[in-house]
Amino acid sequence: MPPLGVRASKTRPLGGTGIAIVSSRAALVLLDFQTSVVESHEVEGAKALSAAGAAVNIARQARIPIIFVVVQFRPGHPEVTDTNATFVGLRKASALLEADKGAQLHPALARRADEPVVVKRRVGAFCGTDLEVLLRAMDARHLVLSGIATSGVVLSTLRVAADLDYRLTVLRDACADRDGEVHSVLLEKVFVRQAVVVDTREWSSALGT
Repeated sequence: MPPLGVRASKTRPLGGTGIAIVSSRAALVLLDFQTSVVESHEVEGAKALSAAGAAVNIARQARIPIIFVVVQFRPGHPEVTDTNATFVGLRKASALLEADKGAQLHPALARRADEPVVVKRRVGAFCGTDLEVLLRAMDARHLVLSGIATSGVVLSTLRVAADLDYRLTVLRDACADRDGEVHSVLLEKVFVRQAVVVDTREWSSALGT
């Protein structure tokens, strides 16, 4: 059986950036594609979900491992302190509890049993989770990121991943944010300093899928 990511066995720079879009040690990481999160972002959330679904199919064809990340809390939100401005509102609303239907991974992504789900209690995917353990076990050094929201989980995860020396690709059309201006600035001016930012179709073409 060929190794994971065999169809992405060569490192290829995108244009003149010198930053690789494809490598043999890649993993697709999908961030917070949960039913209630997607629905809260309305049309843009639905578009990002559709692109994320395409990315999942591309990764499976290319034998690239996939990791799903979700944010969930125990009953009563014991993980949320009064000083956590991001999540204290969720605690008051009793939102994103582990058992809630809306807190589950969106069914449109059709997760397979061998594709792990990482549960986080903070914004970034690395904070307090076993994500890095999974990535080491996969021998992944190149993360392909997509998620909701661009200014939340995607930004936080990308920054930490860059500090951990991962090669990074962000799938532009598979990200969404309620603030369109912030979304555009992050993708066009901020993320490009540490990652290749491409559409799902460009990534698929580079992989040859």
